[in-house]
Amino acid sequence: MLLRYKIQSMKALLPLFVFLMISSCIPFKIAPQIDYDKVMIAKKFKKKLPKKYALIFEDPKQENAFYDFIDRKFQLDYDHAGTEIPIVIDGRILFMSFYEAEKATKTINLFPILFDGFLLSKGQEPWFEELEYSRNGHWYLALIVTDIKGEDCISPTSPHRKEVLQYLRALRIEYLEKA
Repeated sequence: MLLRYKIQSMKALLPLFVFLMISSCIPFKIAPQIDYDKVMIAKKFKKKLPKKYALIFEDPKQENAFYDFIDRKFQLDYDHAGTEIPIVIDGRILFMSFYEAEKATKTINLFPILFDGFLLSKGQEPWFEELEYSRNGHWYLALIVTDIKGEDCISPTSPHRKEVLQYLRALRIEYLEKA
């Protein structure tokens, strides 16, 4: 009697389970959530970046906003902005480079895949081909600082690490607070 009741209740939940499976989106790549900033090797964050330590933070502003901010702050030629910008920290001349990197959250949408598969099995063209996968991009900035010899100033072994990170965090706050 109890077994019969469990089977009937399971059968009643089956349509709900099928509906949830069909309408679900399954993420297979998730963009990182960085609340303030993160210090790590840039290449581990994004393969195309240099193999140096970087201060990485999410950029909520429009494209090229950081380029414009750096260009105004350091009065640079726009074409040269981004690589080896001379900065002075505690009387030492160091060089800052920055990189924009996109990381995306990618999902598989099951309903369009199943429906298009059904249409294809009947010899018809798919309707939802562009909806089978969705992508939501997030932009990040990676700031790298080196000395005159090209040594990484954010590395845990660098004697300048503390001052450099303090400078970069102040720069990040200034950038994010400017309209």
